[in-house]
Amino acid sequence: MDAPSMLHLTRHGEGGHVVELTLDRPEAMNAISTAFAEEITAATARLAADDVVRAVVVTSAHERAFCVGADLKERNGFTDAQMMEHRLITRRAYRGVLDLPVPALSAVEGYALGGGMEIALSCDLIVAGEGATLALPEVGVGVVPGGGGTQLLTRRVGWSRTASVIFTARRMTAAQAHELGAVDELVAPGTARQRALEVAAQIAANSPVAVRNAKQAMRLGMGTDLAAGLEIEDGAWRATAFSGDRREGVAAFAEKRTPKWPGR
Repeated sequence: MDAPSMLHLTRHGEGGHVVELTLDRPEAMNAISTAFAEEITAATARLAADDVVRAVVVTSAHERAFCVGADLKERNGFTDAQMMEHRLITRRAYRGVLDLPVPALSAVEGYALGGGMEIALSCDLIVAGEGATLALPEVGVGVVPGGGGTQLLTRRVGWSRTASVIFTARRMTAAQAHELGAVDELVAPGTARQRALEVAAQIAANSPVAVRNAKQAMRLGMGTDLAAGLEIEDGAWRATAFSGDRREGVAAFAEKRTPKWPGR
């Protein structure tokens, strides 16, 4: 008998352009085991290949935790070789979220610790309920953040602020994380999912070609100097300006109607 799935994909809205990826491993507060990581990798690969998808929202099925990070109980019994194999598997899972070609949002309620916070950081936007708790506590158990935390948080909030989070392993309230810049939007407890889906719907109403190309330009340009970044932007502009979406967008504006994006 197959084990029950630890995540679920749900389409929202007319056309199903917004997809909710729900983490659902209640017995471990969504801790990331080897099998769970493999499910995340497979799900994000399907989403990345689906041209209908315009935005992804990562949520949890459980109020107490978004994700508490690595499954340390599983890791405790690993040999060094197993640890290295597990590392490769989990790294693919985080990259699966990070490399989604469409905007990704995380809706954080409860605990987002270690790898859980890194899943959120792998998304483009983070919406957190006021009752959430976030942390990168890895140095407290003898490792370093390995799901992108050292790089993604630094790019969001800068060196010294990231150092204060990682070196101390401290836990932050959602309000503190928002003030730091690690959370983009702070909402009432229990409403992060609703708000993230609302923002995703706003995104999905825009040209899918333009949004995808804008995200790619931002991602590729982030690690370059300004001159190189502007060339990347020009490439994205050219790839969009001669698309069916651009023609439809201009026509819809002139005719004062809602665009019907061809998505190509």
